[in-house]
Amino acid sequence: MTSSFIACDTPYEAAEIAIFGAPYDSTTSFRPGARFAGSAMRTESFGIETYSPRQNRDLEECHVHDLGDLELPFGDPVKPLEMIYRQTRQIIADGKMPVLIGGEHLVSLGAIRAIAEKYGNLHIIHFDAHADLREDYLGVKLSHACIMRRCHDLLGDGKIFQFGIRSGAREEFQFMKDGHVTTCPFSIEGVSSLKLDKAIPVYLSIDLDVLDPSEFPGTGTPEAGGVSYRALLDAVLDIFTRFKIVAFDNVELAPMLDTSGRSTALACKLLREELIAAQKSISKGE
Repeated sequence: MTSSFIACDTPYEAAEIAIFGAPYDSTTSFRPGARFAGSAMRTESFGIETYSPRQNRDLEECHVHDLGDLELPFGDPVKPLEMIYRQTRQIIADGKMPVLIGGEHLVSLGAIRAIAEKYGNLHIIHFDAHADLREDYLGVKLSHACIMRRCHDLLGDGKIFQFGIRSGAREEFQFMKDGHVTTCPFSIEGVSSLKLDKAIPVYLSIDLDVLDPSEFPGTGTPEAGGVSYRALLDAVLDIFTRFKIVAFDNVELAPMLDTSGRSTALACKLLREELIAAQKSISKGE
Protein backbone atom coordinates (compact mmCIF):
# COMPACT_ATOMS: atom_id res chain seq x y z
CA MET A 1 0.00 0.00 0.00
CA THR A 2 1.32 3.45 -0.93
CA SER A 3 1.96 5.49 2.19
CA SER A 4 0.78 8.90 0.96
CA PHE A 5 -1.26 10.65 -1.70
CA ILE A 6 0.98 11.86 -4.51
CA ALA A 7 3.16 14.87 -3.57
CA CYS A 8 1.60 15.11 -0.08
CA ASP A 9 4.86 14.36 1.70
CA THR A 10 5.71 17.70 3.33
CA PRO A 11 6.90 17.01 6.91
CA TYR A 12 4.01 17.41 9.30
CA GLU A 13 5.61 20.28 11.19
CA ALA A 14 5.97 22.32 7.98
CA ALA A 15 2.62 21.40 6.46
CA GLU A 16 -0.33 23.77 6.26
CA ILE A 17 -2.82 21.08 5.22
CA ALA A 18 -3.14 17.61 6.73
CA ILE A 19 -4.98 14.73 5.06
CA PHE A 20 -6.24 11.69 6.92
CA GLY A 21 -8.46 8.79 5.99
CA ALA A 22 -11.44 7.37 7.86
CA PRO A 23 -11.92 3.80 6.56
CA TYR A 24 -15.38 3.15 7.97
CA ASP A 25 -18.57 1.98 6.23
CA SER A 26 -20.47 0.02 8.86
CA THR A 27 -23.75 1.96 8.50
CA THR A 28 -23.80 1.74 4.72
CA SER A 29 -27.40 1.01 3.70
CA PHE A 30 -26.79 -0.57 0.29
CA ARG A 31 -23.36 -1.63 -0.99
CA PRO A 32 -20.30 -1.39 1.31
CA GLY A 33 -16.73 -0.73 0.21
CA ALA A 34 -16.05 2.93 1.04
CA ARG A 35 -13.63 1.84 3.75
CA PHE A 36 -11.11 1.10 0.98
CA ALA A 37 -11.16 4.56 -0.60
CA GLY A 38 -8.14 6.06 1.14
CA SER A 39 -5.75 3.22 0.36
CA ALA A 40 -6.97 2.97 -3.25
CA MET A 41 -6.63 6.71 -3.81
CA ARG A 42 -3.09 6.77 -2.47
CA THR A 43 -2.06 3.99 -4.84
CA GLU A 44 -3.92 5.31 -7.87
CA SER A 45 -2.83 8.91 -7.32
CA PHE A 46 0.51 8.07 -8.87
CA GLY A 47 -1.32 7.68 -12.16
CA ILE A 48 -2.11 11.40 -12.34
CA GLU A 49 0.13 14.43 -12.78
CA THR A 50 0.87 16.69 -9.83
CA TYR A 51 0.44 19.73 -12.10
CA SER A 52 -3.02 21.25 -12.62
CA PRO A 53 -3.39 22.95 -16.01
CA ARG A 54 -6.71 24.30 -14.80
CA GLN A 55 -5.12 26.23 -11.93
CA ASN A 56 -1.59 26.54 -13.35
CA ARG A 57 -0.12 25.26 -10.13
CA ASP A 58 1.61 22.08 -9.03
CA LEU A 59 0.68 20.02 -5.99
CA GLU A 60 4.40 19.71 -5.30
CA GLU A 61 4.39 23.44 -4.51
CA CYS A 62 1.79 22.93 -1.78
CA HIS A 63 2.48 22.16 1.86
CA VAL A 64 0.44 19.02 2.45
CA HIS A 65 1.09 16.07 4.76
CA ASP A 66 -0.77 12.77 4.49
CA LEU A 67 -1.25 11.21 7.93
CA GLY A 68 -2.61 8.00 6.43
CA ASP A 69 -5.72 6.16 7.56
CA LEU A 70 -6.94 5.98 11.12
CA GLU A 71 -7.29 2.44 12.43
CA LEU A 72 -10.99 2.50 13.14
CA PRO A 73 -13.05 -0.28 14.74
CA PHE A 74 -16.07 -1.52 12.82
CA GLY A 75 -19.62 -1.83 14.10
CA ASP A 76 -20.94 0.80 16.53
CA PRO A 77 -20.01 4.24 15.10
CA VAL A 78 -19.57 6.01 18.45
CA LYS A 79 -15.90 5.08 18.91
CA PRO A 80 -14.87 5.75 15.28
CA LEU A 81 -16.55 9.17 15.37
CA GLU A 82 -14.69 10.01 18.58
CA MET A 83 -11.37 9.02 16.99
CA ILE A 84 -12.10 11.16 13.91
CA TYR A 85 -13.07 14.04 16.18
CA ARG A 86 -9.80 13.77 18.14
CA GLN A 87 -7.68 13.60 14.98
CA THR A 88 -9.41 16.64 13.51
CA ARG A 89 -9.08 18.57 16.76
CA GLN A 90 -5.35 17.82 16.90
CA ILE A 91 -4.81 19.00 13.32
CA ILE A 92 -6.65 22.24 14.10
CA ALA A 93 -4.66 22.72 17.30
CA ASP A 94 -1.48 22.36 15.24
CA GLY A 95 -2.60 25.20 12.99
CA LYS A 96 -3.34 23.13 9.88
CA MET A 97 -6.38 22.64 7.65
CA PRO A 98 -7.95 19.18 8.10
CA VAL A 99 -8.90 17.19 5.00
CA LEU A 100 -10.88 13.99 5.50
CA ILE A 101 -11.10 11.10 3.05
CA GLY A 102 -14.00 8.73 3.72
CA GLY A 103 -15.33 6.22 4.24
CA GLU A 104 -19.06 6.54 4.27
CA HIS A 105 -20.58 9.97 4.81
CA LEU A 106 -21.20 9.51 8.54
CA VAL A 107 -17.45 9.96 9.15
CA SER A 108 -17.88 13.66 8.37
CA LEU A 109 -19.76 14.11 11.65
CA GLY A 110 -16.64 13.45 13.73
CA ALA A 111 -14.70 16.12 11.84
CA ILE A 112 -17.57 18.62 11.85
CA ARG A 113 -17.96 18.29 15.62
CA ALA A 114 -14.33 19.34 16.06
CA ILE A 115 -14.54 22.14 13.48
CA ALA A 116 -17.70 23.53 15.10
CA GLU A 117 -15.91 23.70 18.46
CA LYS A 118 -13.11 25.73 16.93
CA TYR A 119 -15.12 28.02 14.67
CA GLY A 120 -18.26 29.78 15.83
CA ASN A 121 -21.04 30.24 13.28
CA LEU A 122 -19.85 27.30 11.16
CA HIS A 123 -21.73 26.77 7.90
CA ILE A 124 -21.71 23.67 5.68
CA ILE A 125 -21.79 23.46 1.90
CA HIS A 126 -22.92 19.97 1.00
CA PHE A 127 -22.81 18.21 -2.39
CA ASP A 128 -24.72 14.93 -2.56
CA ALA A 129 -27.27 12.87 -4.45
CA HIS A 130 -29.08 12.17 -1.18
CA ALA A 131 -30.54 14.57 1.35
CA ASP A 132 -29.15 12.69 4.39
CA LEU A 133 -31.74 14.48 6.55
CA ARG A 134 -33.52 11.49 8.08
CA GLU A 135 -34.15 11.66 11.80
CA ASP A 136 -33.12 8.01 11.90
CA TYR A 137 -32.59 5.10 9.52
CA LEU A 138 -34.15 1.83 10.69
CA GLY A 139 -34.21 3.27 14.19
CA VAL A 140 -30.55 4.34 14.18
CA LYS A 141 -29.67 8.03 14.41
CA LEU A 142 -25.96 7.61 13.65
CA SER A 143 -26.18 6.53 10.02
CA HIS A 144 -24.81 7.80 6.75
CA ALA A 145 -28.46 8.48 5.84
CA CYS A 146 -28.73 10.92 8.77
CA ILE A 147 -25.44 12.82 8.63
CA MET A 148 -26.85 16.23 7.67
CA ARG A 149 -29.69 15.90 10.19
CA ARG A 150 -27.09 15.37 12.93
CA CYS A 151 -25.18 18.38 11.59
CA HIS A 152 -28.39 20.40 11.77
CA ASP A 153 -28.78 19.27 15.40
CA LEU A 154 -25.31 20.68 16.00
CA LEU A 155 -25.50 23.93 14.02
CA GLY A 156 -29.19 24.86 13.84
CA ASP A 157 -31.29 26.41 11.07
CA GLY A 158 -29.85 28.30 8.12
CA LYS A 159 -26.32 26.88 8.32
CA ILE A 160 -26.47 24.06 5.75
CA PHE A 161 -26.57 24.57 1.97
CA GLN A 162 -27.19 21.49 -0.16
CA PHE A 163 -26.62 21.00 -3.89
CA GLY A 164 -27.32 18.17 -6.30
CA ILE A 165 -29.89 16.46 -4.07
CA ARG A 166 -32.16 14.17 -6.09
CA SER A 167 -33.16 11.44 -3.67
CA GLY A 168 -34.69 11.21 -0.21
CA ALA A 169 -37.76 10.36 1.80
CA ARG A 170 -40.83 12.62 1.70
CA GLU A 171 -40.08 13.71 5.27
CA GLU A 172 -36.60 14.90 4.26
CA PHE A 173 -37.96 17.09 1.49
CA GLN A 174 -40.54 18.48 3.90
CA PHE A 175 -37.71 19.30 6.32
CA MET A 176 -36.12 21.32 3.50
CA LYS A 177 -39.41 23.06 2.66
CA ASP A 178 -39.85 24.02 6.29
CA GLY A 179 -36.71 26.13 5.97
CA HIS A 180 -34.33 24.25 8.25
CA VAL A 181 -31.74 23.89 5.47
CA THR A 182 -31.29 25.53 2.07
CA THR A 183 -31.44 23.03 -0.77
CA CYS A 184 -30.97 23.46 -4.51
CA PRO A 185 -32.25 20.09 -5.75
CA PHE A 186 -31.35 18.26 -8.95
CA SER A 187 -28.39 20.46 -9.91
CA ILE A 188 -25.48 22.48 -8.54
CA GLU A 189 -26.15 25.61 -10.56
CA GLY A 190 -27.22 27.46 -7.42
CA VAL A 191 -23.65 27.56 -6.13
CA SER A 192 -22.87 30.63 -8.21
CA SER A 193 -25.66 32.61 -6.57
CA LEU A 194 -24.84 31.53 -3.00
CA LYS A 195 -23.79 34.51 -0.92
CA LEU A 196 -22.01 34.29 2.43
CA ASP A 197 -19.88 36.79 4.26
CA LYS A 198 -16.21 36.05 3.63
CA ALA A 199 -15.59 35.91 7.38
CA ILE A 200 -18.01 32.98 7.88
CA PRO A 201 -16.15 29.67 8.31
CA VAL A 202 -17.35 26.99 5.90
CA TYR A 203 -16.96 23.22 5.91
CA LEU A 204 -17.20 21.70 2.43
CA SER A 205 -18.55 18.14 2.34
CA ILE A 206 -18.62 16.26 -0.96
CA ASP A 207 -20.40 12.95 -1.22
CA LEU A 208 -19.05 11.81 -4.56
CA ASP A 209 -22.34 10.21 -5.52
CA VAL A 210 -23.43 13.74 -6.46
CA LEU A 211 -21.74 12.80 -9.73
CA ASP A 212 -23.69 10.92 -12.36
CA PRO A 213 -23.10 7.15 -12.24
CA SER A 214 -22.04 7.26 -15.88
CA GLU A 215 -18.94 9.13 -14.71
CA PHE A 216 -18.69 7.76 -11.19
CA PRO A 217 -20.10 4.24 -10.80
CA GLY A 218 -17.85 3.35 -7.88
CA THR A 219 -20.13 4.30 -5.02
CA GLY A 220 -22.42 2.42 -2.67
CA THR A 221 -25.70 4.11 -3.59
CA PRO A 222 -25.54 5.41 -7.18
CA GLU A 223 -28.34 7.73 -8.22
CA ALA A 224 -29.21 8.56 -11.85
CA GLY A 225 -29.41 12.18 -12.95
CA GLY A 226 -26.20 13.45 -11.40
CA VAL A 227 -23.77 16.16 -12.37
CA SER A 228 -20.62 15.97 -14.46
CA TYR A 229 -17.09 16.13 -13.13
CA ARG A 230 -16.47 19.38 -14.96
CA ALA A 231 -19.55 21.00 -13.44
CA LEU A 232 -18.57 19.81 -9.96
CA LEU A 233 -15.01 21.07 -10.35
CA ASP A 234 -16.22 24.47 -11.58
CA ALA A 235 -18.45 24.76 -8.50
CA VAL A 236 -15.75 23.60 -6.08
CA LEU A 237 -13.15 26.04 -7.39
CA ASP A 238 -15.70 28.83 -7.20
CA ILE A 239 -16.37 27.93 -3.57
CA PHE A 240 -12.69 27.99 -2.64
CA THR A 241 -12.34 31.36 -4.33
CA ARG A 242 -15.32 33.07 -2.71
CA PHE A 243 -15.68 31.52 0.74
CA LYS A 244 -13.60 30.83 3.83
CA ILE A 245 -13.12 27.07 3.67
CA VAL A 246 -11.68 25.84 6.96
CA ALA A 247 -11.87 22.09 6.25
CA PHE A 248 -13.32 19.71 3.69
CA ASP A 249 -13.98 16.07 2.94
CA ASN A 250 -14.57 13.71 0.05
CA VAL A 251 -16.59 10.60 0.92
CA GLU A 252 -18.40 7.53 -0.46
CA LEU A 253 -15.91 6.32 -3.06
CA ALA A 254 -16.16 2.52 -3.04
CA PRO A 255 -13.30 1.60 -5.39
CA MET A 256 -14.04 -2.12 -5.60
CA LEU A 257 -17.46 -1.39 -7.12
CA ASP A 258 -15.79 0.06 -10.22
CA THR A 259 -13.24 -2.38 -11.57
CA SER A 260 -12.39 -0.01 -14.43
CA GLY A 261 -10.69 2.31 -11.92
CA ARG A 262 -12.20 5.44 -13.42
CA SER A 263 -14.07 6.39 -10.24
CA THR A 264 -10.87 6.27 -8.19
CA ALA A 265 -8.99 8.23 -10.86
CA LEU A 266 -11.69 10.90 -10.81
CA ALA A 267 -11.59 11.10 -7.00
CA CYS A 268 -7.81 11.52 -7.12
CA LYS A 269 -7.97 14.32 -9.67
CA LEU A 270 -10.68 16.14 -7.73
CA LEU A 271 -8.64 15.92 -4.53
CA ARG A 272 -5.59 17.28 -6.33
CA GLU A 273 -7.58 20.29 -7.49
CA GLU A 274 -9.08 20.86 -4.04
CA LEU A 275 -5.70 20.71 -2.31
CA ILE A 276 -4.22 23.22 -4.73
CA ALA A 277 -7.23 25.51 -4.32
CA ALA A 278 -6.99 25.20 -0.52
CA GLN A 279 -3.28 26.07 -0.57
CA LYS A 280 -4.00 29.12 -2.72
CA SER A 281 -6.57 30.26 -0.20
CA ILE A 282 -4.19 29.76 2.72
CA SER A 283 -1.40 31.57 0.92
CA LYS A 284 -3.69 34.56 0.38
CA GLY A 285 -4.55 34.56 4.07
CA GLU A 286 -8.24 34.05 3.36
